[in-house]
Amino acid sequence: MTYTRKVASMKAVLVEEYGPPEVLQIGQIPTPMIGDGQILVKVMAAAITVADSRLRAARFPRGFGILARLVFGVRRPRRAVPGSMFSGVVVDACPAAGFHIGDEVVGSTGLAAGSHAEFVAVDATRVVTKPDAVNHVDAAGVMFGGTTALHYLRVKAALADGDRVLVIGASGAVGTSAVQIASLRGAHVTAVTSAANADLVRRLGADEVVDYRVTAPTDLTGRFDVVFDTVGGLTAQSGRRLLTSRGRLLLAAATLGQTALAVGRVKAGPAPEHPRYFTELLDLVAHRDLKVVLDQVVGFDGLIEAHRRIDSGRKVGNIVLTP
Repeated sequence: MTYTRKVASMKAVLVEEYGPPEVLQIGQIPTPMIGDGQILVKVMAAAITVADSRLRAARFPRGFGILARLVFGVRRPRRAVPGSMFSGVVVDACPAAGFHIGDEVVGSTGLAAGSHAEFVAVDATRVVTKPDAVNHVDAAGVMFGGTTALHYLRVKAALADGDRVLVIGASGAVGTSAVQIASLRGAHVTAVTSAANADLVRRLGADEVVDYRVTAPTDLTGRFDVVFDTVGGLTAQSGRRLLTSRGRLLLAAATLGQTALAVGRVKAGPAPEHPRYFTELLDLVAHRDLKVVLDQVVGFDGLIEAHRRIDSGRKVGNIVLTP
């Protein structure tokens, strides 16, 4: 069963072919209908992530190309409207959804995409209530990097108080969350980033900072209980050399081969988008235990420049779209 649209049409980001940022277009399309168990959300803020950039360009981790095109579209994106993580206000809901018009929610559409638009339809099981103390921009911004960092450190690494943790790519969306989550857990954190971002990661909780332009992570002489590579710079072989006897290597940007061979102390693979992660992250932000680092907040007119920023590899923290 579907339900009547509250608004006939909406503005949305459209990616109708793979390519550089310039393929992004802004168009007017029908507002989505909602089905059983779904809500329609007025998007107040949506994260623009490295995943969105990769999907736009069909630039997938090595080995995933054919599989990814089968999932996301062989010749062009199967889902024309990108984006997954969002924060907004419920404007319509099916009776059994458990949410009401006016509720402020945060969630993810997952592979269904569609959040880079004025409205998005989403299963109610994929959203949580936004705390009043967290604004929409911070709520959307914490989701992508936060869920990945939380899952990798808590589940894959079983992070413990006193662990020595190395975070590679510490100034990115995942890295800024990882530094803070590890520090909150009582770990000793060494952050690998550029000199320009050294003060930032120290403020986030890093005990030591390594400028990767001066010292490559593979040249470090220390040993760590957890090595968290958020950018794809290590292999299983090079990463293991940095571990203590009980250390765990986390490869968040692994190739297909690395993912398939990730066994024992080497961990890889996608981070599930559990609503309980959303709630925990939002509570940390609400209590000011976790800071959402924002590179920029843009409207539709800043979208192409935002993607260029991501493609440059110099993005610090998160970029958020406010439709």
